[in-house]
Amino acid sequence: MHKVLQVFLWWTGVALAQAVIADEPLRTAVDTTFAPHAMPRLEGGLQGFNVDLGEALAKQMGREIIIEGAEFSGLIPGLNAGKYDFIVAPVTVTEERSKTLLFTEGYLDSDYTFVQKKGVAPITDLAGLSGMKLAVNKGSNYESWARQNAKHYGFTFDVYSSNADAIQALLSGRADANLGGNTVSAFAARRNPLLQTSYTIKTGQVWAIPLRHDDVQGRARVDQALKCLKQNGTVAALAKKWFGLEPGPTSASVQIMPGHGVPGMAGYDSTPVTLECSA
Repeated sequence: MHKVLQVFLWWTGVALAQAVIADEPLRTAVDTTFAPHAMPRLEGGLQGFNVDLGEALAKQMGREIIIEGAEFSGLIPGLNAGKYDFIVAPVTVTEERSKTLLFTEGYLDSDYTFVQKKGVAPITDLAGLSGMKLAVNKGSNYESWARQNAKHYGFTFDVYSSNADAIQALLSGRADANLGGNTVSAFAARRNPLLQTSYTIKTGQVWAIPLRHDDVQGRARVDQALKCLKQNGTVAALAKKWFGLEPGPTSASVQIMPGHGVPGMAGYDSTPVTLECSA
């Protein structure tokens, strides 16, 4: 009888501990310099696509959430140190990262898009870059792409300290086009009537939510919530709100993937998932 009581008390303690954890707010973070994914509000607080996404995920999971602003370089160390439950800032899924982190399925395609002045002939393929000068952000994937492809496609490029400076070079006539991320490029063109987006380079990569490598249950909960937000149209609506994009049926913001994670990457679990979504 004494042993039965011990087991009962142990299970009661576990249940209480789990209940306490479930009542605690989720903790996550964003890089507030990456508009329109995350940026400060004039009246205080944060706003942006990923801020809205984090709040929607928490609501779907029936939890409160605290979203902190932090430098991008500190996000993954903070996650691994247990400071954050997951990272809601945009993180591109790569083979290297998937070996040390657990990712949900993707929620946005991570492609490259050209921005040009409104009224000029739009770039329709990469062959059309011949003779052009591009403006790219220093240290970005777009600078790397420009260096690797300039000779092949016959264009030149200048490097700027920020994407905002690269856009300004385009507006002032020092460049024919800017190459940046598809979401940031769409946001820039939406805000400035002098700009237009043109050709998009499909990378096949996605942004997804990283969790600690051993947090299998946490990944399942967040991924389930993300699938529900795709199913009810929330992710697509946020893409329309912040980027002016209409996601197609194969877009990462619409397509619900089988299992948990990104197919083809380390950590992917193909076990079928039965969705249980809140209203």
